[in-house]
Amino acid sequence: MKTEDLRELLIRQRKIYEEFLIERERRSDLDALDEFVTVITGVRRCGKSTLLKQAFFEESYFVNFDDERFINFRIEDFSKLFELLHELFGNKKYFIFDEVQNVTGWERFVRRLNNEKMKVFITGSNANLLSRELGTYLTGRTIMIELYPFSFREFLLFKGLSFDVKRLVLEEKAELKRQFYEYMEIGGFPEYVRTKKPEYLQALFNNIIFRDIVGRYKIRAERELREIVLHAMSNLAKEISYNSLRKLTGLSNTSTISDFFYYFENSYLLFTVHRYDNSLKKQINNPKKVYCIDTGLAFQLGFRTSEDKGRLLENIVFLQLKRLGKDIYFHKRKYECDFLIKDGIRITNAIQVCHSLDTVNREREYRGLCEAIEEHKLNQGTILTFEQEEEINYNGKKVIIEPVYKWLLEGNALQ
Repeated sequence: MKTEDLRELLIRQRKIYEEFLIERERRSDLDALDEFVTVITGVRRCGKSTLLKQAFFEESYFVNFDDERFINFRIEDFSKLFELLHELFGNKKYFIFDEVQNVTGWERFVRRLNNEKMKVFITGSNANLLSRELGTYLTGRTIMIELYPFSFREFLLFKGLSFDVKRLVLEEKAELKRQFYEYMEIGGFPEYVRTKKPEYLQALFNNIIFRDIVGRYKIRAERELREIVLHAMSNLAKEISYNSLRKLTGLSNTSTISDFFYYFENSYLLFTVHRYDNSLKKQINNPKKVYCIDTGLAFQLGFRTSEDKGRLLENIVFLQLKRLGKDIYFHKRKYECDFLIKDGIRITNAIQVCHSLDTVNREREYRGLCEAIEEHKLNQGTILTFEQEEEINYNGKKVIIEPVYKWLLEGNALQ
């Protein structure tokens, strides 16, 4: 790459990098990691670079390799890059490289910086690819942090709002519910929260599909892949089987479907949750429940009906559990429970999610939760709804019913 082209590109990127947004909840995770290369992974445009510049802007170099003007950048250009960064911006303590895996051999340069006691942060939108490449040259030298689109707390902070859920007056409670309903529909991608332009989510979706999945994995069955994604987004929190998707798309075997979902998860677009079973083989072969990285994305691109509000709520709860690094399953025997949380070898929590409890579904939701509680010898379980709140005893089992927004804000979601 020509030196003058690289110089101009670095200057322009620095100006863009100076734009700030809100402070993210994972900011504190970046402290006290000086001896490691810190890798922040997550879906495109969820705020990975923003998280870093909030922490280290004045003391950092920033280079975004997910820029078509880096198309001719090669590993031998890293030395030139190193010199230009010092020349243009003086001595800095930190190097921040966005999507550096786009450059073949990047990990050798990062190891050299690490050997020279320089602090390096890497951001990327493919967790498996980064892990595989880092494992070659940087085994034992990395810390991985996953970032997701805005949580509900961050969504409120972005809009300049704050609520004490323990001391809500009537007007505040109404406003909080209104904000949560909006969050459920538009999700947490920062730019979409700001602009509410549907074309932004469509462009983001296309980038994930074509750059992070089709292009990266050299997929030829583009139409079938898109059909699977849109089908999944239209069926959030429902069970799917690879065999039914094979029939839907006309693909020849289920291993292709399995590969697709592996790519979706690595790119943070879609996730699957296994039905809990002591047999790993049964977990793998049983149908799985599917969730999306963002309810706004699913709301815009999937086929929705008025009955899907409970599914969107369930997706929000799933994402919060993912943010917290929980090991998640669902329960299904005679009845079903939406989430089981596994800690070590034990199931430690059971959570049911529905938009509201009424005469039609109340008994079903109670039975599913209590069947899970009994099977895993728990003391209690939780039902999360849009706004209902009470505590009951059902067949000798303690059931806490709580609004999802309160669960997210009050701290119970962190337990």
